[in-house]
Amino acid sequence: MDLILLLKAVILGVVEGFTEFLPISSTGHLILVGDLLDFNDDRGKAFEVIIQFGAILAVCWEFREKLLKVVLSMTSSAHSRRFVLNLLIASIPAMGLAFLFGKYIKAILFAPIPVASAFIIGAFVIFWAERRQEKITTAKRQIQSVDDLSPLDALKVGLAQCAALIPGTSRSGATIIGGMLFGLPRAVATEFSFFLAIPVIGGATAYELLKLWKSPVAFSGEFALATVIGFIAAFISAFICVRWLIHYVAHHNFIPFAWYRIAFGLLVFITAYSGLIAWSH
Repeated sequence: MDLILLLKAVILGVVEGFTEFLPISSTGHLILVGDLLDFNDDRGKAFEVIIQFGAILAVCWEFREKLLKVVLSMTSSAHSRRFVLNLLIASIPAMGLAFLFGKYIKAILFAPIPVASAFIIGAFVIFWAERRQEKITTAKRQIQSVDDLSPLDALKVGLAQCAALIPGTSRSGATIIGGMLFGLPRAVATEFSFFLAIPVIGGATAYELLKLWKSPVAFSGEFALATVIGFIAAFISAFICVRWLIHYVAHHNFIPFAWYRIAFGLLVFITAYSGLIAWSH
């Protein structure tokens, strides 16, 4: 048994869980940590996508009552049907672009330096969104929950999510901050981002599993065990993070995350250009 591989799986699982729903880019962190751990080959990239589903299950568990209610009332409730429709509408833009250009984006941008650049640029977008959030009119704040969103609101968030195809941008960051820029309250944008992760990341995970299924070598015993361990670590850490973030957004803004993004991005640049860490390119 390769204990080093299993330790890497735990580390990456915890990183995924704690960063998936924060506006700091889980993909960016996984690329950087995977690079440090020398776990950034094709199997490592597939592993990263699969363990994301552990984080999604954490959301499903946290909001199980809401999701179950939607499923059971689909035929009788217009609110439930609109909720599902909004998720589909918001999912289509990014999933379509990922299908068309995902391979090229991974080949060009899935490296530490582009990720660090996106970290810093994203920080200034957060500053902008938070300043704009303070100016939202009382009328706009009539949106009190995800059930109040219209299909047009969902489409706007879905278009914002397209920015997340650039690693280091953050899927949750793009949807939350994008929603805020389009006038949604911070708490509503955050909750909708949780739900939107289910079809988007669920679809990406299914796609990666299909590719691995066609490559039996990738499903070796040790890799399969490492994936299960990483999956569990991602679930537990994501559950803790989701619980914490729900309470956080009720009383705080995302400015601290913007400063974190700047500090983290600068750290990557400094270590790269000083030669302290030989980041891949």
